[in-house]
Formats: sequence, structure tokens, C-alpha cells
Amino acid sequence: MEDDAPVIYGLEFQARALTPQTAETDAIRFLIGTQSLRYDNQIHIIDFDDENNIINKNVLLHQVGEIWHISTSPADKGVLATCYNKTSDSKVMTCAAVWRMPKELESGSHESPDDSSSNTQTLELLCHLDNTAHGNMACVMWEPMGDGKKIISLADNNILLWDLQESSAEAVLSSSTALEGKGQLKFTSGRWSPHHNCTQIATANDTTVRGWDTRTMRQIYCIENAHGQLVRDLDFNPNKQYYLASCGDDCKVKFWDTRNVMEPVKTLEEHSHWVWNVRYNHSHDQLILTGSSDSRVILSNMVSISSEPFGHMVDDDELSDQEDQHQEEKVKEPLQDSVIATYEEHEDSVYAVEWSSADPWLFASLSYDGRLVINRVPRALKYHILL
Repeated sequence: MEDDAPVIYGLEFQARALTPQTAETDAIRFLIGTQSLRYDNQIHIIDFDDENNIINKNVLLHQVGEIWHISTSPADKGVLATCYNKTSDSKVMTCAAVWRMPKELESGSHESPDDSSSNTQTLELLCHLDNTAHGNMACVMWEPMGDGKKIISLADNNILLWDLQESSAEAVLSSSTALEGKGQLKFTSGRWSPHHNCTQIATANDTTVRGWDTRTMRQIYCIENAHGQLVRDLDFNPNKQYYLASCGDDCKVKFWDTRNVMEPVKTLEEHSHWVWNVRYNHSHDQLILTGSSDSRVILSNMVSISSEPFGHMVDDDELSDQEDQHQEEKVKEPLQDSVIATYEEHEDSVYAVEWSSADPWLFASLSYDGRLVINRVPRALKYHILL
């Protein structure tokens, strides 16, 4: 099998929720949450054996409802959070809870059980993020690089900061704020910045992107009409502290410097339908993944706004005088931004794209029909970045 060939896994359910297992940095592992109205919903733990190009799966039952969002603790491999639909009194609410998977499944690189049909295990409920008071949960974010004890949930127009108590058996609301004003005040998504000592988050509601300080719960910047239509997703550049990417229903992906939000620094217009997801590569921030309702996944090389706009910088001490002059001539021109590859393995809306937290060159995408595709950054580009 050719090294760059995609590996495809089909669930028998519709799905839109995908996450890497953030705390697992040795084995390649993703979690998928299903959306079924007729059957018990499930979380599929996908372990990818990249030496043999094989996917191993384990299934956990998630009986409380269909999963709209899933996220994992940055510190504890066994802990995750889901946002799910629950019907009570013929009203549908989106709730959130924190769960623990069985101990034996916490670490990656598992073989699939021989008889997968009978081998479904259950999740242990750690706590509910008690949210009936605050409206419908859109997403749950964990403090990046944290100890897994601080989480923020977005519910309707509320930002809720929770402290998970000892062994995560209880979530205590430590502070909150509400979006006020006219118009559509429901949050669609948010990201917690890894910079500024993890004291900032960004949120999207309607066409607006806002920054918030988690210590005061006050707004610190506001990008009105960031997109012509609904903003679907956000992500922070892991290596450049003021840089934020957004995407939305206007088919665009935009890159912002949050110190000056009048204009985007850059705009990508490669998709032909709503863009649901944008993700920076954790190690090489010029690599940007996007997924869209046009059924395509696009990998872009946004090198001009990356932390290494002139390519890999060489340390002066490593060069002789002659090389030094040559090097100076060489680095004057910034590298060009480009689309690296368009992936067409999906036949339905791609609702999620995620980089592996264990292998910087590997990513997964999930379409609504339950198809998960694992792809790699093309080898030629990988070596171009590394060498």
C-alpha cells in the first residue's frame, strides 16, 4: 500500500462529532460520537496502527442521546465530555456531561475485540454540567495544557466556567457571563487559546467572533461581521499568540490578528459550500485543515502568516561566511501560500476534521454518513518542511 493512501472506516450510524484523544501523545487515536434517533448512541474509539495501515475500534455505549460535540481531557486519557440531545416533556434539550471510559481502554494501540458485536462497553458518568438553567449546550472546551480540572461550556448565550472537583465527580460553576444585545445570541462554537496563560477564549455567535478574558469574563475584542453568514468554527494558531482562524457559511476561511480586527490578515476561498471546521496543525502552523458541506477536505499551506514565513530558519552559527551571504539572499522572499491537496474520499458533508495529537503528519475527517477517513500530509511536503 502506498504510504500516502487514505484509510477509510465506516460506522453504521450518522455522525458529526470527532476528537483526537488529546492526552494520548504516543498512539494515534480518535473518538467519534454517533447521531442515531432509533438506536442507542455510541462512541467509537479508533486506534490507527500506522505501520500496518489498520484501524482497530472499540465501542462504548452512550445511551443518553445523540452526540453533537465531543472533547477529551488534556491530562487524563480516560476522561471525555459530550454534548448530547435529551428529550424530556417532548422538549429537546442539548445537555453536557463528563464521562470516564473503562480503565482497560484508556491507552491507545488496542486490538479490536474479536467479536465486536457483543463487546460494547459502557461509559461511567462522572458529572453533568447542570445546564437546564442555562439553555442548550453548544460545546465543551478544556483548558489547554491544563490539569483537566477547568472546563468552559457554551450554552445558548452563556459562557460557563466550571471547576471539576476531586476525581471529576462534581462540576462547580466558578463564573459565568451572558451575551446581551439584539439578534441571534446563541453561541455556535468556541476555542480556548493556548496563549496568555490560558486566560482567553474566542466564541462565535451568528456572524460575530468575540474574545473573552476568563479571569474577568469580560469581552476583550469583537469582530463584527467576521463572515457574511453564520460562523461555524474557530481555532487559534498554536505558535503565534494573536492569530485566530474562523470559517463559516459564506464558504470562506479567514485569518485574524486579534490586535487589529478591522480586516482579516488573509482569506481562503477554496470551498463551494459551508465550511464547518478549521484546524491548525499543532507543530507546523502553516498547515491548515478545513472540512465543508461540499464533501471535501482541503489542506492548505498558509506559510506567509505562519510562525516561519521564510521557511525553516537556519541558525547563523551553523553557517560559514560564504554560506551566510547565500543564505541572506535566499531568505528575503517569503514562501507562497497554496492549497496542498484536496481530499475527495467523502460523499456527504464533512462536519469534522482533526489532527492527530500523536503524529503531526496525520489527520482524520468525518462526514455525516458515518465515514471516517484517515489521511497523511503528502510525503514530499513533509520533507520540504522538515529539511
